[in-house]
Amino acid sequence: MKNLILLLTILSFSAVNAQAFKGKDDNKFQVGANLQDNGTGINVSYDYGVGENISIGLSTTYLLSVDDSLTNNPLIDDADFDNRFDVRARFNANLGNVINIDENFDLYPGLSLGLKNFGGHLGARYFFTEGFGVYTELNIPFAKYKTENLTPAETLHNQFSVNIGASFNI
Repeated sequence: MKNLILLLTILSFSAVNAQAFKGKDDNKFQVGANLQDNGTGINVSYDYGVGENISIGLSTTYLLSVDDSLTNNPLIDDADFDNRFDVRARFNANLGNVINIDENFDLYPGLSLGLKNFGGHLGARYFFTEGFGVYTELNIPFAKYKTENLTPAETLHNQFSVNIGASFNI
């Protein structure tokens, strides 16, 4: 029983010291699942704090699983590597300390410029300890580079998607 109380005390203390976004020179690494129509994959992102409420970074996604209709239909193009992969430069406005819900919580709307489109995202992360938290992001394209009709494989990364996973302070 004493060990359980000690463990809960240590976890409570570390949660009190957690902070979702610290400002300039803050480093966040995130890894999680990417969910979208006709595909699921892995998302990895890195954000670097350049100001009190501003961060820049990179995000990349690779779809591990693509709907069979995109890979086994001879009438449409296959979902090759270039359709499954995307990388984006990103800009975030970290609003956690502005909305002041909890110092462990950060809400960050942002813009991204990727291989497939120019888009936006709305993300949120919550840190349980100084180094570990969870995140989710909603992504949507604003302007697609290819304006004519997209093939089903080309719609990958050119549609609404959701990322969910773990966030780390580094």
